[in-house]
Amino acid sequence: MIDFTPLSKPFFTRVYQAEQEERRDVERSQKATLRRLLYAGSKTIFGRERGISPSDSYAAFASRVEASSYEPFRPWVERMLAGERDILWPGVCRRFAQSSGTSGGKSKYIPLPGASLNGCHYAGAAYSVASYLRFHPGSHLFGGKNFILGGSYANELQGLPSGVRVGDLSASLIDRINPLANLFRIPDKKTALLADWQVKLPRLARAAAKADVRSISGVPSWFLTVLREVLAITGADSVHDVWPRLEVFFHGGIAFGPYREQYRAVTDPSRMRYWENYNASEGFFAVQETPGSPAMGLLMNAEVFYEFLPLGADRAIPSWEVIPGEVYELVITSSNGLWRYRLGDTVRVESVSPLTITIAGRTKSFINAFGEELMVYNAEAAMARAAAATGAEVADYTAAPVYAGDRTRGRHQWLIEFSRHPSCGIAEFGRILDLELQKENSDYQAKRAGGIFLDPPEIIPARRGVFTRWLASTGKLGGQRKVPRLSNDRSVMDSLLSINLKD
Repeated sequence: MIDFTPLSKPFFTRVYQAEQEERRDVERSQKATLRRLLYAGSKTIFGRERGISPSDSYAAFASRVEASSYEPFRPWVERMLAGERDILWPGVCRRFAQSSGTSGGKSKYIPLPGASLNGCHYAGAAYSVASYLRFHPGSHLFGGKNFILGGSYANELQGLPSGVRVGDLSASLIDRINPLANLFRIPDKKTALLADWQVKLPRLARAAAKADVRSISGVPSWFLTVLREVLAITGADSVHDVWPRLEVFFHGGIAFGPYREQYRAVTDPSRMRYWENYNASEGFFAVQETPGSPAMGLLMNAEVFYEFLPLGADRAIPSWEVIPGEVYELVITSSNGLWRYRLGDTVRVESVSPLTITIAGRTKSFINAFGEELMVYNAEAAMARAAAATGAEVADYTAAPVYAGDRTRGRHQWLIEFSRHPSCGIAEFGRILDLELQKENSDYQAKRAGGIFLDPPEIIPARRGVFTRWLASTGKLGGQRKVPRLSNDRSVMDSLLSINLKD
């Protein structure tokens, strides 16, 4: 196959330079984005009800539209699903991403109008590739195939109008992709969109094993399963034995730290690179800033207006007012028709010029049962260090509080599926994890001091495949679905423990 990487570089150079130009003045760039979004919003039923005007200042817009989670948008989206036009975004929307459920247990349906697919999702993916090529000019990314792990159009809705498609975001991205991109992508569309993972997994692995794969793209936990299937059917020790020209993993969706050692075990670390993205059903928001850095540059050229809500506050601030080192809940207004939408993610601002972030966790994925305010980024960092210190490999985990009894203090309970158990035993692993959590979080450390308020964590080894079976039982098994890392109640944990006891 001809190496098309040199031919593609002028295009990706333009993509990279355009984004850098927008980053030079965040306030100017974001105000221009807001004007474009308000112009579109003024043509919608939602916008007319809220009095949205293209001439609105940020302050005027924020006074007209309340920042909210998904539930207030649900009736509007249901009208879009039924085929009504000009509801949250101009025109009729034919594609929707089914995303994880809200507190009510219902799935969310995120509109995917063409403006969002083209101006945000595809634009963000193009910038990710452009950024990677900028720092790795010797790449041969388009000399072979790029293995993209996607979902399907499986959904729980009945009676959808003709032409309306609902499923994983990746299903619409693959289904609607420029046909030229299919020259450099595997698997074929039919395999990529299969809903049954029992059928899909071996087909993915067989198709990939025969290809000259240069990059892989997907969620780390799910892609690891696919890579192990490839090794199983080929008998190879490393995926680089199967794909000698594999050079990079474009990953996102969950923190990569707990999986790093597992990827080292199935790749040649001297030849493997990793490039992180912050993308979700609601949009493509940020890309790794430089090689080896955890900071990601917030995209200014992706038709998203960002606001930042300080934790515990009730008023969001625009991107040009954020403070480095602070953690905020992210609020977006985007060409998907979600106006001042509270995404449910928290981010830490690493720098303001350029504006870079790291993902801190989910607003609903934390434990604060005892005043310890344990966030996902604390847990991920501590888990990665505990695993490294004990020779363990963690396939998946979740944690929840256990409240005080008559003779016990409260504690955290961790259900951990090890792909390689700690050499020192479970009790010692728990002790090390406890110490690492104390290093990461001063509130947790204070509650653990002297064992007065909080007992040591309880570690329960999970049987192999428990998390996969739990996801299947919730109807959320698939390449884009994931287990909550931390929960402030016991609903997820008790459900998982029930499955773990039955196995």
